[in-house]
Amino acid sequence: MRLIALSLSALFVSTIGCAHESPGHSLVGAWRGGVQFSNGPYAPIKDAEFMYLFNAGGTMLESSNYDAAPPVPPAYGTWKKVGDGKYEATYAFYPTNPPKTLDELTKGSGWSPAGLGVLKQTFTLSADGKSFKSNIRLQLFDSAGKPIDTENAATASGMRME
Repeated sequence: MRLIALSLSALFVSTIGCAHESPGHSLVGAWRGGVQFSNGPYAPIKDAEFMYLFNAGGTMLESSNYDAAPPVPPAYGTWKKVGDGKYEATYAFYPTNPPKTLDELTKGSGWSPAGLGVLKQTFTLSADGKSFKSNIRLQLFDSAGKPIDTENAATASGMRME
């Protein structure tokens, strides 16, 4: 009886191990890539890049080469697998308003909160797990939580940082 229990335990553990994705064939890890919006306030930017960090636990962090213009903190969110080589992520950031006058800035008021930006991104991972192509939808909200404009669309591609 004990031998049967040990055999079943070993089978269960090996089955779980086979179901787990290796980091090389999932989004787990660090990525860098280009982003191009086709509409909205970010469409004029032609050299936007995102860096992503995907945690094995399903959380993520995204930062842009434009996070300093104006000052904006990184975006935080979650991601999940939705199919073979297919993933979805939802993440958010806090846009900011510039000070109205130079005097406000010199007195330390800084950049004030301007609402929320929520990005929903779908990823298709390459067969070798080293690159992706994706589509992004961005919705901006004002400080009261109301949508500012229509949803903005973008395409992106990225490479695994090794």
